[in-house]
Amino acid sequence: ELLLLFCQEKPDIVHLVTIKPVLFGGIVSRLTNVPGVVAAISGLGFVFIDTGFVSQLRRYFIGKFYRAALNHKNISVIFQNWDDCDTITRLSGLKDEQIFMIEGSGVDLEKFNVSGVDKQDLLVVLPARMLRDKGVVEFVEAAKLLTKEFEGARFILVGDIDLDNPSSLTIDEIGSWVKAGYVEHWGYQADMAGIYAQSAIVVLPSYREGFPKVLLEAAACGRPVVTTDVPGCRDAVISDETGFLVPSRNPEKLAGAIAKLLRSKPLREIMGTKARALAERSFDVKKVIDKHINIYESVVSKSKQKMEQDRK
Repeated sequence: ELLLLFCQEKPDIVHLVTIKPVLFGGIVSRLTNVPGVVAAISGLGFVFIDTGFVSQLRRYFIGKFYRAALNHKNISVIFQNWDDCDTITRLSGLKDEQIFMIEGSGVDLEKFNVSGVDKQDLLVVLPARMLRDKGVVEFVEAAKLLTKEFEGARFILVGDIDLDNPSSLTIDEIGSWVKAGYVEHWGYQADMAGIYAQSAIVVLPSYREGFPKVLLEAAACGRPVVTTDVPGCRDAVISDETGFLVPSRNPEKLAGAIAKLLRSKPLREIMGTKARALAERSFDVKKVIDKHINIYESVVSKSKQKMEQDRK
């Protein structure tokens, strides 16, 4: 389908986003002589998180695939964190001048803004797909530990299951936690700004990310976060200023960090204020758009220079 599309449209530049489009689109771009390519790698996915033998084997072949897909003469590759950049650079042999760092996809600071928490209950929210590698199980375990001490706290899962993902939880698993009273499951929510407005703390105990949008949105809404000290997550937080970093797969440490914030409204407010300032400084979607346009213009300029050289 990509081959047909590129042959029909004859694009001057293609922007490939996430793993499959980057891999397939990168190779098709070479086959169809697309003049310029921008590849955005927003995370490395399940294969680079799982430690099993099958995943190790997949990583080997995907590494070969990346080398082929990113071997375009006029390509710019956008990464969201340096850990992913180092991994893919080793696999693909990218050169320094082909690498660009844009921390996340940005956030609309007008839509996601600071508003007070009117609820008497303290809502602790995990907004993510219901995947094991998002740390959902650890969040539930932390909720079990905290529920007795903090009677006014409610622990909310916001997001759908994703059965196409090997890491997906099932409806029955989530249902059992809800039935036991540990968490609430609100499913998919379109109005995430409204969700953050109700929340006191936002939690993302993920095993690895590109640059998680939920942490950008939480910061823009002036919410303190608890997240894991892993690639992507740690890049979106100023540790002990806008939120707390904890080890991944550790529900006890996660519970301890959440408890610090639940005990202190002044601490939540101070961290929330600093989070909003960070969002204004670093996460504004307008700045992210400008960076992308600059990359497009650079790629197109290189294409034109090559065409002129070929004519001569």
